[in-house]
Amino acid sequence: MIEEQATVVAVDHDRVTVTSKIKSACSGCQQVDNCGSGQVAKAFPQKNLSLTLKSSLALKPGDTVVIGLQESAMLQAAWQVYIWPLIGLILASGISQWLVINAIFSHEAFALLFGGLGGVAGFLLAKRQQISSANCAKLAPKIVRLESQSITIAEIND
Repeated sequence: MIEEQATVVAVDHDRVTVTSKIKSACSGCQQVDNCGSGQVAKAFPQKNLSLTLKSSLALKPGDTVVIGLQESAMLQAAWQVYIWPLIGLILASGISQWLVINAIFSHEAFALLFGGLGGVAGFLLAKRQQISSANCAKLAPKIVRLESQSITIAEIND
């Protein structure tokens, strides 16, 4: 499970709003000053991500919680988004090149167009799979546990 700490900012019955800082992966290596990605990460300030989630835990504003995503669902989504368009592009390009060699297509421009359409078809297939309700439920973050509770001191007596 991929986990991240977040701070509870609001609670409304079973709906909890949490915020977490968006962290750049390009801030810890020694090449950060010589790397283009590191320069981009420095140029844009870190922002907060706010989510409203359902939870049965007794939470209050200021509590630190751990939110998590299933790693297998994240890897499956990444595979679909990257691989389906590539498979569509390669298959359509191979078929269209065969059609050019056998003189069914008169020009290679048709092969390029057909290959591009295969990539678009792969993209649309990946998009269709990603917006399915079953996939959206697997990719929804959940509050895993309460990390710590905030302590409020109302009055200090001498």
